[in-house]
Amino acid sequence: MTEAHPQFVSPADLQIGMYIYLDMGWMEHPFPVNSFEVRTQEQIQKLRELGLQKIRYAPEKSHLNKANAEVSSAKPSSQDASQPQESAEELALKQRRALLHQQQASLLQAEKQFGHATQEFKHLTEIVHAQPQLARESATKLVQGMLEGILNEEESAIRLLSEKAGEKTALHSVNVTLISLLLGKVLELSKEDMLELGIGALLHDVGKMELPDRLRWLDEHSSAAERQLYQSHVAHGVNIARKLQLSSHAMLLIAQHHEYADGSGYPGHISGEKMTVLSRIISLVNRFDNLCNPINVAHAITPHEALSQLFTKSKTQSDTQTLTAFIKMMGIYPPGSVVQLSDERYALVVSVNSERPIKPKVIIHDPSIPPEEALVINLEHETSIGIRRSLKPIQLPKAAYDYLSPRKRLCYFFERATDPLSLANHMKGPLS
Repeated sequence: MTEAHPQFVSPADLQIGMYIYLDMGWMEHPFPVNSFEVRTQEQIQKLRELGLQKIRYAPEKSHLNKANAEVSSAKPSSQDASQPQESAEELALKQRRALLHQQQASLLQAEKQFGHATQEFKHLTEIVHAQPQLARESATKLVQGMLEGILNEEESAIRLLSEKAGEKTALHSVNVTLISLLLGKVLELSKEDMLELGIGALLHDVGKMELPDRLRWLDEHSSAAERQLYQSHVAHGVNIARKLQLSSHAMLLIAQHHEYADGSGYPGHISGEKMTVLSRIISLVNRFDNLCNPINVAHAITPHEALSQLFTKSKTQSDTQTLTAFIKMMGIYPPGSVVQLSDERYALVVSVNSERPIKPKVIIHDPSIPPEEALVINLEHETSIGIRRSLKPIQLPKAAYDYLSPRKRLCYFFERATDPLSLANHMKGPLS
């Protein structure tokens, strides 16, 4: 039997092992793909709830066995007629609400984990001088927890969180740590190097504790003397690292996080060959986050613009391998980017799979749907639409701006890049 002569089956007669096709729009059913092999009773139940009279299937792709056939022959030809059938509209609404619930639960979980990380970081900085050993242990435990989640997933996605997530003073350090670890994974670093990278990234700015509050960040009004004092946070950080008895590798990361491949960094003005591989990662990620999250939010640029600047104006400051891997991981449109789609609608990028970054996941401006009920759409599953261009938030029409609420402060966390079949089978995660 070929697809030129398809067979059809009643939903009541579906069996595990059948390879089926859903001849309907992607948004009209809860499965991420329109054709797949049925593997669980849960899938069968969800297929029956679609309200279809018949479902197309391919015997040549199916893997039926005698047990399935016997069970199927014993089943009634239709569902319990005594139960009232829900309309297609009611079923679609129920499925949409289930997906929305799963998406919101996934986001809340990521924000909870991010918030825990920022609180832990804030606490360990408060005990650095009084209890250095405990501070070191806390930093190590925090990084190990992040690594456990990142390394246990075959594919990790970078997820944009809401601005309310986490302790604000710790956002930068946690952002740099998470993105550095994800980049380290892409570069296939060893677990030992990943742990050193995480500790160095988490504590890269710890020396700022020794500076007056007003000198912990630079702006366009900073004098030469203030800039010099600001740069001393690197030396202060190295001294604190010694007090914490960090490894020489982690200590070197703190010492080199403002060094650049072309020798234009500080304090040593060393070139790329003298920077460790781990230092190159932190230096790059640190610059990216500072561009997106400057002390003055009026000077913030979009993640798309930040990547463009790192690749053009600042290209010599990074070694080619690290920069190329970073751009590939973040995608052309990193989470937080505002874009216009090929169908002219506006959208906010909220998640990028580091393994497949070309088609991110977005929230689309749709006036017919309340913002709090907007589903996250995976463009990888959409064949008819794509991203046409990146925009600055100010370029959005007011209605789209209010709906999408572009973040003034960006904070990231990682999430599982769920396998489509696993998602269809278990509905454990959102399309986000």
